[in-house]
Amino acid sequence: MDIYLEIGMLIVIGLVAGAINTVAGGGSLLTLPILIFLGLPPNIANGTNRIAILFQNIFTTAGFKSKGVLTFPFSIYVGISALFGAILGAQIAVDIRGETFNKILAIIMLVVVFYMVFKPKTTVKSLTEKVKGKHLYLSIILFFFIGIYGGFIQAGVGFIMLLVLSSVNNLTLVKSNAVKVTVVLIYTIASVAVFAYNHKIDWQLGIFLAIGNAIGGWVTSRWSVRKGDTIIKNILIVMVIVMAIKLWFF
Repeated sequence: MDIYLEIGMLIVIGLVAGAINTVAGGGSLLTLPILIFLGLPPNIANGTNRIAILFQNIFTTAGFKSKGVLTFPFSIYVGISALFGAILGAQIAVDIRGETFNKILAIIMLVVVFYMVFKPKTTVKSLTEKVKGKHLYLSIILFFFIGIYGGFIQAGVGFIMLLVLSSVNNLTLVKSNAVKVTVVLIYTIASVAVFAYNHKIDWQLGIFLAIGNAIGGWVTSRWSVRKGDTIIKNILIVMVIVMAIKLWFF
């Protein structure tokens, strides 16, 4: 394939994936097949994809912050917990593939759709954020296991985070997305370190993909704050269904 066509493809796919990852999740289900199509072994494609994820979430976190959506210190606490889980998950991913996890993830994502469609209407009282005390400790534990999955394969981890943040911590979708990108930024640093140490990253392809992811993440983070929860919820439901079908059948 022509090198310029290859670069253009990576940037465009990265842009789309960055936008999808910001408002929902599952962008890696686009980028991983492209990297494998370009000739990378699955475990190196998995590692290379983390470069794009890292840059995407640097810019996405900055985009949310520029719009006044702040999630500290809660996102730091759960992010550090996820980081420790990601070290374990990334080490497993160096040598093992994740087909079985994809089946499990498909079921989890359908649970997300069911929850978002049928959950009871909230009252002003129930909209109170729960980011301290027992809810914080529960989230820290859950995010450790989310970090294991995120370190292992990344694809679709955003769906699981959004379910936890909305159901356990009562965060709005906009704020949940802001927490999500900060957490992913934190634990991806550890994932990149593990993959790089084991020589499982193609840096050239990773950088071109990262350019697209970063642009998509920055633009979409600022757009999502303006649009609010309703449109994000609709996009999320569609993406969950599409990604669940892909994971289960393809």
